[in-house]
Amino acid sequence: MTHKLFTPFTAGDISLKNRVVMAPLTRNRADDVTGEVNDLHVDYYRQRATAGLIITEASQISPQGKGYIQTPGIHSDAQATAWKIVTDAVHEAGGKIVIQLWHVGRISHTSLQPDGQAPVAPSAIPAGVKTFTQNGFEETSAPRALALEELPGIVADYRKAARLAMIAGFDGVEVHGANGYLLDQFLKTGANHRDDAYGGPVENRARLMLEVLEAVTDEIGGGKVGLRLSPFSPANGISDADPMATFGYLVPQLNRFGLAYLHMVEGATGGSRELAEGESITALRALFEGPYMANNGYDRQMALDAVESGAADLVAFGRPFIANPDLVARLEQDAPWNDLDRATLYGGGAKGLIDYPTLEPV
Repeated sequence: MTHKLFTPFTAGDISLKNRVVMAPLTRNRADDVTGEVNDLHVDYYRQRATAGLIITEASQISPQGKGYIQTPGIHSDAQATAWKIVTDAVHEAGGKIVIQLWHVGRISHTSLQPDGQAPVAPSAIPAGVKTFTQNGFEETSAPRALALEELPGIVADYRKAARLAMIAGFDGVEVHGANGYLLDQFLKTGANHRDDAYGGPVENRARLMLEVLEAVTDEIGGGKVGLRLSPFSPANGISDADPMATFGYLVPQLNRFGLAYLHMVEGATGGSRELAEGESITALRALFEGPYMANNGYDRQMALDAVESGAADLVAFGRPFIANPDLVARLEQDAPWNDLDRATLYGGGAKGLIDYPTLEPV
């Protein structure tokens, strides 16, 4: 029998050959000055095109949105042209690929910002975490609070990035609203102490995320847009006083956009799936009317069970896809997985990026 995980699925306007998704994974191999991807990215993503859907590594929507060295962008024509070689390669290999749109907010360093400026955030509250700079891992710089009149420009940057993504040949985009980056910072009480229309009650804190979704879906259509959220994750120093209330408000608001999918980090990003008392992924998932993508620590059996039971329509795998370009075949055959070389995760060249072995032909 064919497990449901390996059957086709349609997420909005995107037809997938299976329900196994490659999650977005920062690898720090792009040109640090231009933000352009290169031949390494072409090979890396082409090798993984057997996934039902590839979500690219997070890509900044503006120079201000950058928070780590050697991350790619999607804010210039040259970046879109470079990405087009990647999307063509994935499509020729029979895959589908969307790009994750990213603004890091306060998770940055002055050395990464235009003219050495302070990173921006909803409020001038330091994250108290580290980021990856030319000097290795360094403490993030203290941010400045965004002025009210700057916010329409950020929304416009997301819109432009979505337009460039279509020029670059992507099948869609994923808006990064998770893991303590800018949209998550506005949403959660720990990072947002504003007293204007973008702070205070949840309706205000969710405003920027909803404005971004409005702009991006207006530009390219909701069926080409996914959203990633991490309701209960403390990633990048983020916290919220009442995540069930915050996300209990936000998630139903998403239904008006006709999104391709909602991608949820279940628990702590890259960590425990345990939730505090009263916290429930199932309850939040029930509020969303479109396709649901589950993520965080899934193994083969968990993925099979989640899709079979209807708990998830799609399952995203992160680090297993780094070490196993043919992860779909390994899942289908219940074959062993390659070990991950952690020393090559961030930065470097081909080693640990495009040299992992695939299964021997049976």
